[in-house]
Amino acid sequence: MEKILFLAHTEADGSLSRASLEALSAAKTLAGGLSAGFDIALFGQTVTAAADALAGCGAGAFFAASDEAFAQARYATDAAAITALCQAAGASIVVCADDSRLSRAVPGAAHRLGGRADTHVTAVAARDGAASIQRWFYRQRMFADVTRSQRPWFVTVSGGVFAACDAAPGQATLTAVSVPDAAARTTVKEILAPAADEQTIRPDAALLFVAGAGWTKKQADGQPHVPEAAELIFGFATKAKASLGSSKSLVDMSGEGQAVLPFLTHLHQVGQTGATPRHPKGLATCCHGEEPHVVGWRFIGERRAVNLDANCGWAQGKCDVLYVADAFAVMRLVNELVG
Repeated sequence: MEKILFLAHTEADGSLSRASLEALSAAKTLAGGLSAGFDIALFGQTVTAAADALAGCGAGAFFAASDEAFAQARYATDAAAITALCQAAGASIVVCADDSRLSRAVPGAAHRLGGRADTHVTAVAARDGAASIQRWFYRQRMFADVTRSQRPWFVTVSGGVFAACDAAPGQATLTAVSVPDAAARTTVKEILAPAADEQTIRPDAALLFVAGAGWTKKQADGQPHVPEAAELIFGFATKAKASLGSSKSLVDMSGEGQAVLPFLTHLHQVGQTGATPRHPKGLATCCHGEEPHVVGWRFIGERRAVNLDANCGWAQGKCDVLYVADAFAVMRLVNELVG
């Protein structure tokens, strides 16, 4: 009989992230398919509030490792906490969110426990009484159903795949777990982060706005208008609170000595060579819309594009709506409406 464990870390305010609540839904789905119970393990500076918020989720037991050492994301302390929690719970399958903190520490904990870890999981199920997961490979061009015999088996679930668990709050009974080797060998001096209105990569945004290389090319008057393009793109992303993406060709232009949009980096890349985000809606502008871009848009719910070429790749059945228009003119009007 498998023993499922949902693992999560608390945020700075003591709550759980949306990605963690989505991973909890995955753990419940897997436990239901295997007709097995599941437990919850939390670590952080304080975990009581997070545990109470999940009191009505149906978990059999709550395990907690709370200490000031777990307030910050550090490999040494996080891996030690995860190892101790999994040992205390006796888990055979551990499900958690595929965030940066857990993705860094989970493989090390799996190695310490003699188990295995699979990341970027997009589906979990029970097949013939055994746990099975689904992962995408080769830039989301193919997927595989994977099972493993090694235990414990750590599974990190990609965000946006499952609905966030909506559990009734209550008062959870916590089993405290001591972490013997939780010494912090790294000191966090300061956290530097952009202001909220300067953040352009927003995984939870309702809209993904992708800019293509056409924004920096010569326009109808024979001249490029890069400053205006930057103002229109950044203005829309800020006003609409949209997540900003880019084609690889656009972010590569800096290495070719061409004028670039100053706020775009390789972290914004969407497509075969970049990210495959999940948003309810997406709008591509000045992108040709062939295979590399479509691969990156595989999980976008509603796809629209703006392009002057009526025969561009987006028009060949790759988007729901194609606007054959000048992106500069369209976004000027859109920014006025949004503003």
